Amino acid sequence: MMLSMRDLDGRLGGPTVGYDIKADWDGEHLRGRIGGELIGKDMDLALRDTTLGGRIGGAFGGFDARGTVNDQRVEVRLGGEWEGDDLRLTLTSGEITGRFSGQTMGKDVRLRVEGTALRGRIGGPVDGKDVDLQFGQIPLQLAALAAVCAFKALEDDQGSAAAGTGSS
Repeated sequence: MMLSMRDLDGRLGGPTVGYDIKADWDGEHLRGRIGGELIGKDMDLALRDTTLGGRIGGAFGGFDARGTVNDQRVEVRLGGEWEGDDLRLTLTSGEITGRFSGQTMGKDVRLRVEGTALRGRIGGPVDGKDVDLQFGQIPLQLAALAAVCAFKALEDDQGSAAAGTGSS
C-alpha cells in the first residue's frame, strides 16, 4: 500500500526495542499511533498558527503536549507542570538539534532532514534511540515533535515495565 504525501510513517529505535510511528495530517491535526495496536499510545496533536496542544495516550498513562512551534524553534512541555519534560529544538539548514528533559538528566536531539525523511538520534550513543521517519508534507517541526513524543512514550513504558518486575 502506498502512503499519501501527508502521512507520517517510521520508527524510533531498533527492530526489537522501539516504536512505530504512524499518523495522518489534516492541515491542523496530527493523529495516529505510537507503538503497536496493543502496546503503545494514541497521538493527537493540534497546531493552530504557532500554538501546539494535544495528548499522547489516553486519560491514564499518557501525557499532554503544550507549547509553541515556529519556523525556527519548537518549545513544548510534555507532561504536566510538576511531572513533565521540557523540549527545546532549533531548526537550521537541514538539521534539528536541541535538548529534551533538562540540562543534567536530559537527552540530546540530533536529527537531519533528507528530502522528506527525518533521520538521526535522540539520546546518547548507549541509551539513545535512532529515528527514521518519512514525513511527506507534514510540518517538519511536528515530525520532530512526534519522534520525541515516541521517545518519551517508550521511556515511560519501559520505566513502568521495569517498576513492575521488582519482587515484593
